Amino acid sequence: MFDAARYIVKQDPAAKSVWEVILTYSGFHALGIHRIAHWLYRHHRYLSASLVAHLSKVMTGVEIHPGAKIGKHVFIDHGLGVVIGETAVVGDYVTILHGVTLGSRKAQSGRRHPVVGNHVFIGANAMLLGNITVGAQAKIGAGTVVLNDVPASSTVVGNPGHIVHQSTPQIVRTYSKTVVNSV
Repeated sequence: MFDAARYIVKQDPAAKSVWEVILTYSGFHALGIHRIAHWLYRHHRYLSASLVAHLSKVMTGVEIHPGAKIGKHVFIDHGLGVVIGETAVVGDYVTILHGVTLGSRKAQSGRRHPVVGNHVFIGANAMLLGNITVGAQAKIGAGTVVLNDVPASSTVVGNPGHIVHQSTPQIVRTYSKTVVNSV
């Protein structure tokens, strides 16, 4: 918990202390509660998981299905309106701004939500829809609607989303160690 809060303090210039993050950041609360709901979900306690997830939504305005897999050091900043679907996978060191949807495009069984790689930035009100993959170090602009895979180290904007910049994937120094980014 403290490690995640310290990471947010390093990422957010508005965060003045670890305690401020722990006590007042709704995205931090939503992710902490999600970890409980996800544990219940993995242990086939579906009703309990749904109740915990609902409580989180009411408290924070962030809706994360208990089946979603969320990596470490994910930062949901100004989280109101964020929706993350059941089969979504979010990598490590991902930043998600308010109003983002990681949703499905149609009702179907199996994987139907996005897989987001490590070190991805998703701007406000972006919609990533369907069984797509967003590569490591990608940037999704505010209001972008993403319906297709996004290569690593790309910047995507618009509706529908299109690539405006692509660079070579880099070795990135993370909060705790150096890794080569991959999905």
